Amino acid sequence: MKSINSIPTSKIARAKTLLKTGVQVGGNYTVHYTKKILGQDVSQNDLDKENASAIYDGLKTMKGSALKVAQMLSMEKNMLPEAYYDQFSLAQFSVPPLSYPLVQKSFKRSMGQSPEVLFDRFEREAAHAASIGQVHKAYKDGHAYAVKIQYPGVAESIVSDLKLVKPVALKMFNINAKDSEKYFQEVQDKLLEETDYQLELEQSQAIAQSCAGLDNVRFPSYYRSLSSDRILTMDWMEGQHIQTFAKAHRGTELAHRVGQSLWDFYMYQMHLLKKVHADPHPGNFLVDVENRLVPIDFGCMKQVPENFYTPYFALATAEAQNDRGVFDALLWDLEILVPSDDQATIKYVSDLFHELLSLFTQPFQRDQFDFSNPDFWGAIGALSKRLSSDQTIRKMNGNRGSKHFLYINRTFYGLYNLLFDLGARVDTKSFARYMN
Repeated sequence: MKSINSIPTSKIARAKTLLKTGVQVGGNYTVHYTKKILGQDVSQNDLDKENASAIYDGLKTMKGSALKVAQMLSMEKNMLPEAYYDQFSLAQFSVPPLSYPLVQKSFKRSMGQSPEVLFDRFEREAAHAASIGQVHKAYKDGHAYAVKIQYPGVAESIVSDLKLVKPVALKMFNINAKDSEKYFQEVQDKLLEETDYQLELEQSQAIAQSCAGLDNVRFPSYYRSLSSDRILTMDWMEGQHIQTFAKAHRGTELAHRVGQSLWDFYMYQMHLLKKVHADPHPGNFLVDVENRLVPIDFGCMKQVPENFYTPYFALATAEAQNDRGVFDALLWDLEILVPSDDQATIKYVSDLFHELLSLFTQPFQRDQFDFSNPDFWGAIGALSKRLSSDQTIRKMNGNRGSKHFLYINRTFYGLYNLLFDLGARVDTKSFARYMN
C-alpha cells in the first residue's frame, strides 16, 4: 500500500479535509438524483458505495480520532448499510502508513534518537497501520520487537476533531445538545487515553499480570526503556489475526477453544477486575501457532464502577426480566428512564428495552451458547432494522442511559461479533472457576 507523506494537523487543515469530503458527498447525491430524474437505472446501494468511499478516503487522510470513529462504526454490522460497513471495516486492517522519513522524524522527536540507533535493525515498512499509530518490526540483541509509533498531531487534534463531528452526531443519534456533554466527554477522555502510550504500557502490564492464570491466553511483554508517551515497544508476537483464523476454522473445535478463551478473558475482566479491554475489534487479537489467544492492544480500557456494574448485570437475569417492577427500577438506576418522561414514554421505553434485553442477554441465560446460531443473529438484524425506521424513537430525545453504556455496550457487541465470526460455542459460566 502506498505510504503518505503528511497528515493535516491544524484545526483549519482538518476542517478543510472534512469540508472537501462533504462537498464530494453532496456532489454524489446531485449526480444520483439527476440520473434518477433522467430515468437512468440507479440504486441506493450505488450511492451508498460512492459516499462510503468518499468519507473513508477523507478519514484515512486525517487519521487519528476521525479514522477511529470509522473503525468503531465498522463493528456495528447490523447498524450500518452494507456499503458503509464494508468500507469502514478497512479501518481495522487497511490504512495507508506514514512514509519512512516521517516515521524517523516522529520517532526521533519522541525518543531523542533515530530508530536505527536504538535498535540493531528497524524495518522501514510498517507491519500494520491503524487509526492512531502504526507498528514496525525491530530487532535488538537478537530479540524481535513490535514498535508502535503514534502519528504526529493525533493527540493534539482530538478535541477539535470531536467539535467538528459533534453537530453530525447530535443529528444522527437524536441527542439534545443541552444534555449531551457527558457522552462526548466520555469519548474524548477515552480517545485521549489511547494517545498516552505510557498509560497503555501500564495498563498492558497490569492486565497481563492479572490475567496470567487464564487458560489458552498469552500476552507480550512491554519495555519501558524502549517506550515513551508516543512510542510503545513490546514483544513481536507471531500469529494470525483472529478474523483470518476464523475464516479458516469457523465452527471447528479449534474455533470453540479460541472463542472460549475470548469469552473467559472478557468475563474475568468484567466481573473480577471491573476494568475491561473496551476495543474488541479483530485487529487487536492474534491467534498464535499453538492456537492461543493473544490480545495485543490495551490502549482503550474502561473502568466499570460498582453503581453501574450492579444494575447493568442485574438486567441480564431472568428474575429482573420476569418482574417488570424490578426491571423498571433498574432502568431508572441506569438513567434509561429519566425524570422528564411521562407515563406513555415510560411504558414505551420499558417495553422497548425489555424486548432488546430479552434478545441480547440470551447468552447469559444459558450455561452454553452457540454464537453461530442464525436465529439469534437474524433476530438482532430484524430488530435493528425495525428500530432504525421507528418514528417514535426518531422523535424521542436520545439523551438516555449512563455514559458508561457507550463503551460497555460497544465491548459486548464487539465480543459477540468476534464470537460469531469464529462460529464459537462457549460455556458461559466457565470463567467462574477463575474467580476464587
